[in-house]
Amino acid sequence: MAGWMAGKRGLIMGVANDRSIAWGIAQAMAAEGAQLAFTYQGAAFGKRVEPLAASVGSEILLDVDVTDEASLDAAFEGLAGQWGSLDFLVHAIAFSDKSELTGRFRDTSRENFKRSLEISCYSFIDLGRRAAAMMPDGGCLLTLTFQGSNKVTPFYNVMGVAKAALESSVRYLANDLGPEGIRVNAISPGPMKTLAGAAIGGARKTYRHAEANAPLRSNATLGSVGGTAVYLASDHGAHTTGEIIHVDGGYHVMGMPQVDNI
Repeated sequence: MAGWMAGKRGLIMGVANDRSIAWGIAQAMAAEGAQLAFTYQGAAFGKRVEPLAASVGSEILLDVDVTDEASLDAAFEGLAGQWGSLDFLVHAIAFSDKSELTGRFRDTSRENFKRSLEISCYSFIDLGRRAAAMMPDGGCLLTLTFQGSNKVTPFYNVMGVAKAALESSVRYLANDLGPEGIRVNAISPGPMKTLAGAAIGGARKTYRHAEANAPLRSNATLGSVGGTAVYLASDHGAHTTGEIIHVDGGYHVMGMPQVDNI
Protein backbone atom coordinates (compact mmCIF):
# COMPACT_ATOMS: atom_id res chain seq x y z
CA MET A 1 0.00 0.00 0.00
CA ALA A 2 3.02 2.27 -0.31
CA GLY A 3 2.05 5.87 -0.93
CA TRP A 4 -1.72 5.43 -0.84
CA MET A 5 -2.12 8.78 0.95
CA ALA A 6 0.64 10.69 -0.83
CA GLY A 7 -0.32 14.30 -1.44
CA LYS A 8 -3.32 14.20 0.90
CA ARG A 9 -3.83 16.44 3.91
CA GLY A 10 -6.05 15.61 6.83
CA LEU A 11 -7.13 16.64 10.31
CA ILE A 12 -7.00 14.04 13.10
CA MET A 13 -9.27 14.75 16.07
CA GLY A 14 -9.31 12.66 19.23
CA VAL A 15 -5.76 11.54 19.97
CA ALA A 16 -5.37 11.20 23.75
CA ASN A 17 -2.19 9.11 23.91
CA ASP A 18 -0.21 6.55 21.94
CA ARG A 19 -2.87 3.88 22.57
CA SER A 20 -5.69 5.92 21.05
CA ILE A 21 -7.44 4.54 17.99
CA ALA A 22 -7.01 7.97 16.41
CA TRP A 23 -3.26 7.62 16.87
CA GLY A 24 -3.26 4.23 15.18
CA ILE A 25 -5.06 5.83 12.24
CA ALA A 26 -2.65 8.76 12.19
CA GLN A 27 0.39 6.48 12.14
CA ALA A 28 -1.01 4.40 9.28
CA MET A 29 -1.89 7.46 7.24
CA ALA A 30 1.47 9.14 7.84
CA ALA A 31 3.24 5.94 6.78
CA GLU A 32 1.34 6.11 3.49
CA GLY A 33 2.42 9.68 2.83
CA ALA A 34 -0.37 11.79 4.34
CA GLN A 35 0.32 15.22 5.81
CA LEU A 36 -1.47 15.57 9.15
CA ALA A 37 -2.77 18.21 11.51
CA PHE A 38 -3.97 17.37 15.02
CA THR A 39 -6.36 18.80 17.57
CA TYR A 40 -6.35 18.51 21.34
CA GLN A 41 -8.43 19.97 24.15
CA GLY A 42 -6.57 21.77 26.89
CA ALA A 43 -2.94 22.02 27.88
CA ALA A 44 -2.75 18.60 29.54
CA PHE A 45 -3.75 16.76 26.37
CA GLY A 46 -1.66 19.15 24.31
CA LYS A 47 1.48 17.96 26.12
CA ARG A 48 0.63 14.37 25.20
CA VAL A 49 -0.23 15.07 21.58
CA GLU A 50 2.69 17.37 20.73
CA PRO A 51 5.46 14.72 20.71
CA LEU A 52 3.23 12.24 18.88
CA ALA A 53 2.45 14.80 16.19
CA ALA A 54 6.14 15.67 15.88
CA SER A 55 7.00 11.99 15.38
CA VAL A 56 4.97 11.94 12.16
CA GLY A 57 6.23 15.31 10.97
CA SER A 58 3.18 17.36 11.89
CA GLU A 59 3.63 20.99 12.84
CA ILE A 60 -0.05 21.94 13.10
CA LEU A 61 -1.69 21.47 16.51
CA LEU A 62 -4.98 23.16 17.28
CA ASP A 63 -6.62 23.54 20.69
CA VAL A 64 -10.30 22.76 20.05
CA ASP A 65 -13.40 22.40 22.19
CA VAL A 66 -16.14 20.90 19.99
CA THR A 67 -18.84 22.41 22.21
CA ASP A 68 -17.52 25.95 21.64
CA GLU A 69 -18.37 27.66 18.35
CA ALA A 70 -15.65 30.29 18.72
CA SER A 71 -13.05 27.57 19.31
CA LEU A 72 -14.16 25.70 16.19
CA ASP A 73 -14.25 28.87 14.10
CA ALA A 74 -10.72 29.77 15.12
CA ALA A 75 -9.39 26.27 14.46
CA PHE A 76 -10.81 25.97 10.95
CA GLU A 77 -9.86 29.52 10.06
CA GLY A 78 -6.32 28.75 11.17
CA LEU A 79 -6.23 25.50 9.22
CA ALA A 80 -7.63 27.15 6.11
CA GLY A 81 -5.01 29.85 6.41
CA GLN A 82 -2.18 27.33 6.49
CA TRP A 83 -3.43 24.68 4.08
CA GLY A 84 -6.29 26.21 2.13
CA SER A 85 -7.94 22.85 1.50
CA LEU A 86 -8.46 19.51 3.21
CA ASP A 87 -8.71 15.93 1.91
CA PHE A 88 -9.96 14.08 4.98
CA LEU A 89 -11.15 14.45 8.55
CA VAL A 90 -10.89 11.77 11.25
CA HIS A 91 -13.40 12.24 14.08
CA ALA A 92 -12.54 10.09 17.10
CA ILE A 93 -14.38 12.08 19.74
CA ALA A 94 -16.88 10.75 22.26
CA PHE A 95 -17.92 11.52 25.80
CA SER A 96 -20.14 10.33 28.62
CA ASP A 97 -19.89 10.82 32.35
CA LYS A 98 -17.91 7.79 33.57
CA SER A 99 -20.29 7.34 36.48
CA GLU A 100 -23.11 6.64 34.02
CA LEU A 101 -21.17 3.92 32.18
CA THR A 102 -21.89 1.51 35.01
CA GLY A 103 -25.25 0.52 36.41
CA ARG A 104 -28.50 0.67 34.45
CA PHE A 105 -29.35 2.59 31.29
CA ARG A 106 -32.66 3.71 32.78
CA ASP A 107 -30.75 5.89 35.25
CA THR A 108 -29.23 8.07 32.52
CA SER A 109 -29.49 11.70 33.56
CA ARG A 110 -30.97 14.33 31.29
CA GLU A 111 -27.81 16.45 31.41
CA ASN A 112 -25.46 13.58 30.57
CA PHE A 113 -27.76 12.40 27.78
CA LYS A 114 -27.66 15.82 26.12
CA ARG A 115 -23.92 16.26 26.60
CA SER A 116 -23.13 12.74 25.38
CA LEU A 117 -25.17 13.22 22.20
CA GLU A 118 -23.72 16.68 21.58
CA ILE A 119 -20.09 15.61 21.85
CA SER A 120 -20.33 12.07 20.48
CA CYS A 121 -22.73 12.71 17.59
CA TYR A 122 -23.51 16.35 16.85
CA SER A 123 -19.83 17.27 16.81
CA PHE A 124 -19.37 15.01 13.75
CA ILE A 125 -22.16 16.81 11.91
CA ASP A 126 -20.75 20.22 12.85
CA LEU A 127 -17.17 19.27 11.98
CA GLY A 128 -18.29 17.59 8.78
CA ARG A 129 -19.95 20.79 7.61
CA ARG A 130 -16.85 22.82 8.35
CA ALA A 131 -14.48 20.29 6.78
CA ALA A 132 -16.64 19.96 3.66
CA ALA A 133 -16.22 23.68 3.03
CA MET A 134 -12.49 22.99 2.68
CA MET A 135 -12.95 20.09 0.25
CA PRO A 136 -13.58 21.71 -3.16
CA ASP A 137 -12.35 18.60 -4.96
CA GLY A 138 -14.08 16.05 -2.74
CA GLY A 139 -12.72 14.19 0.26
CA CYS A 140 -13.50 11.84 3.11
CA LEU A 141 -15.03 12.12 6.56
CA LEU A 142 -14.35 9.26 8.98
CA THR A 143 -15.71 8.59 12.45
CA LEU A 144 -15.55 5.75 14.97
CA THR A 145 -18.44 3.75 16.35
CA PHE A 146 -19.08 0.53 18.27
CA GLN A 147 -21.62 -2.27 17.93
CA GLY A 148 -23.24 -1.20 21.19
CA SER A 149 -25.12 1.09 18.82
CA ASN A 150 -27.37 -1.74 17.63
CA LYS A 151 -26.88 -4.55 20.17
CA VAL A 152 -27.12 -4.17 23.91
CA THR A 153 -23.67 -4.13 25.48
CA PRO A 154 -23.46 -4.19 29.28
CA PHE A 155 -22.66 -0.77 30.76
CA TYR A 156 -22.37 0.96 27.37
CA ASN A 157 -25.66 2.65 28.22
CA VAL A 158 -26.16 6.13 26.76
CA MET A 159 -23.08 5.74 24.55
CA GLY A 160 -24.98 3.06 22.63
CA VAL A 161 -27.72 5.57 21.88
CA ALA A 162 -25.16 8.22 20.93
CA LYS A 163 -23.37 5.81 18.56
CA ALA A 164 -26.70 4.81 16.98
CA ALA A 165 -27.34 8.49 16.27
CA LEU A 166 -23.79 8.85 14.95
CA GLU A 167 -24.23 5.93 12.54
CA SER A 168 -27.49 7.39 11.26
CA SER A 169 -25.70 10.71 10.80
CA VAL A 170 -23.07 8.95 8.69
CA ARG A 171 -25.77 7.82 6.27
CA TYR A 172 -27.50 11.19 6.08
CA LEU A 173 -24.22 13.06 5.62
CA ALA A 174 -23.15 10.57 2.95
CA ASN A 175 -26.26 11.46 0.97
CA ASP A 176 -25.94 15.19 1.57
CA LEU A 177 -22.28 15.41 0.64
CA GLY A 178 -22.12 12.78 -2.09
CA PRO A 179 -22.84 15.26 -4.91
CA GLU A 180 -19.73 17.18 -3.76
CA GLY A 181 -17.58 14.07 -4.03
CA ILE A 182 -17.26 13.75 -0.26
CA ARG A 183 -17.48 10.25 1.20
CA VAL A 184 -18.66 9.63 4.77
CA ASN A 185 -17.99 6.38 6.62
CA ALA A 186 -17.56 4.94 10.10
CA ILE A 187 -15.22 2.24 11.39
CA SER A 188 -16.57 -0.04 14.10
CA PRO A 189 -13.75 -1.78 15.98
CA GLY A 190 -14.52 -4.29 18.65
CA PRO A 191 -13.37 -3.71 22.24
CA MET A 192 -9.90 -2.19 22.42
CA LYS A 193 -7.59 -1.30 25.28
CA THR A 194 -7.82 2.48 25.07
CA LEU A 195 -8.27 5.28 27.59
CA ALA A 196 -11.85 5.78 26.43
CA GLY A 197 -12.65 2.07 26.52
CA ALA A 198 -11.33 1.72 30.06
CA ALA A 199 -14.01 4.14 31.26
CA ILE A 200 -16.77 1.64 30.52
CA GLY A 201 -17.78 -0.68 33.34
CA GLY A 202 -16.67 -4.29 32.82
CA ALA A 203 -14.29 -3.29 30.01
CA ARG A 204 -11.81 -6.08 30.69
CA LYS A 205 -14.50 -8.77 30.67
CA THR A 206 -15.95 -7.39 27.43
CA TYR A 207 -12.50 -7.42 25.80
CA ARG A 208 -11.81 -11.01 26.85
CA HIS A 209 -15.27 -12.20 25.82
CA ALA A 210 -15.02 -10.68 22.34
CA GLU A 211 -11.54 -12.08 21.84
CA ALA A 212 -12.59 -15.59 22.85
CA ASN A 213 -15.73 -15.64 20.71
CA ALA A 214 -14.86 -13.73 17.53
CA PRO A 215 -14.41 -15.96 14.46
CA LEU A 216 -10.75 -14.88 14.25
CA ARG A 217 -10.35 -15.29 18.03
CA SER A 218 -8.75 -11.86 18.23
CA ASN A 219 -9.71 -8.24 18.74
CA ALA A 220 -8.78 -5.37 16.45
CA THR A 221 -5.36 -3.71 16.70
CA LEU A 222 -4.39 -0.11 16.08
CA GLY A 223 -2.72 -1.29 12.90
CA SER A 224 -5.78 -3.07 11.51
CA VAL A 225 -8.05 -0.12 12.23
CA GLY A 226 -5.44 2.26 10.78
CA GLY A 227 -5.16 0.20 7.61
CA THR A 228 -8.94 0.29 7.15
CA ALA A 229 -8.91 4.06 7.57
CA VAL A 230 -6.17 4.36 4.94
CA TYR A 231 -8.31 2.43 2.45
CA LEU A 232 -11.41 4.53 3.14
CA ALA A 233 -9.59 7.88 2.91
CA SER A 234 -7.49 6.95 -0.11
CA ASP A 235 -8.51 6.96 -3.76
CA HIS A 236 -9.09 3.20 -3.47
CA GLY A 237 -12.16 4.01 -1.36
CA ALA A 238 -13.55 6.32 -4.04
CA HIS A 239 -16.93 4.57 -4.21
CA THR A 240 -17.39 3.56 -0.58
CA THR A 241 -19.69 5.86 1.37
CA GLY A 242 -22.41 5.63 3.99
CA GLU A 243 -20.85 2.45 5.38
CA ILE A 244 -20.18 1.13 8.86
CA ILE A 245 -17.06 -1.00 8.42
CA HIS A 246 -16.56 -3.60 11.16
CA VAL A 247 -12.98 -4.31 12.22
CA ASP A 248 -13.63 -6.66 15.10
CA GLY A 249 -12.35 -10.11 14.17
CA GLY A 250 -15.86 -10.90 12.93
CA TYR A 251 -17.44 -10.75 16.38
CA HIS A 252 -20.44 -8.78 15.05
CA VAL A 253 -21.66 -11.77 13.00
CA MET A 254 -22.00 -14.08 16.01
CA GLY A 255 -25.44 -14.89 17.40
CA MET A 256 -24.12 -16.72 20.47
CA PRO A 257 -20.77 -17.57 22.06
CA GLN A 258 -18.54 -20.23 20.58
CA VAL A 259 -19.58 -23.72 21.67
CA ASP A 260 -16.49 -24.16 23.84
CA ASN A 261 -17.44 -21.01 25.78
CA ILE A 262 -21.05 -21.85 26.57
